[in-house]
Amino acid sequence: MSSPIPGSSADVVRTWDARADHYLRLFRDELAQKPYDLEVLRAFAQRVGAGGRVYDAGCGPCGHVTALLAAHGLDMLGIDLSPRCVALARREQPGVRFAVMDQTALTGGPLDGLVAYYSLHDQPKHRLPDTMASWAAAIRPGGRLLIVAKEGEADGVTADPLGSELRVYWAEFTAYELRRAAHEAGFATDDCTVREAYENEIPSRRVYLTATRR
Repeated sequence: MSSPIPGSSADVVRTWDARADHYLRLFRDELAQKPYDLEVLRAFAQRVGAGGRVYDAGCGPCGHVTALLAAHGLDMLGIDLSPRCVALARREQPGVRFAVMDQTALTGGPLDGLVAYYSLHDQPKHRLPDTMASWAAAIRPGGRLLIVAKEGEADGVTADPLGSELRVYWAEFTAYELRRAAHEAGFATDDCTVREAYENEIPSRRVYLTATRR
């Protein structure tokens, strides 16, 4: 049986099913050491408003962003292509909802918001406009978007930066690329900031983009 095309949906499932347990061990409690991220997520929840329907796109095996935003009063659903990630997230965050779903083909809208917390790195950069268009189609006018991504120019197969010993597709983005794609998809950028890595993180800068569906 041939391997899936690098960066394809099937490839995302293959690589994340294989490394979900490894990622969970590394990042289960990461938010406790990231005060800036905690504040960004709190502010996002406040902008959406209590009871707002929000997807956490690419929730991963920890489900911690989904759970945090649910604790801030949002009606959350964590989604991921990887069945193993969803199974682990359900185990880690009882009482929080998770489902297997492709972030590039969302169902169940209209949504009041969407969070993409490091979920863009598994697909080629040329697919960014299509992904943004899927998000825009699912979010109501006035709904909110939050993207967090590692800054850079990488776009191809490489050794897993998370240390799983797999070869994975890895893409990085500049603030300009994210702002442009969001604008073209129908979002108005509210804020776009960049921070340096914390000491315990992969040493690359992080881009935080918040936007509103026009």
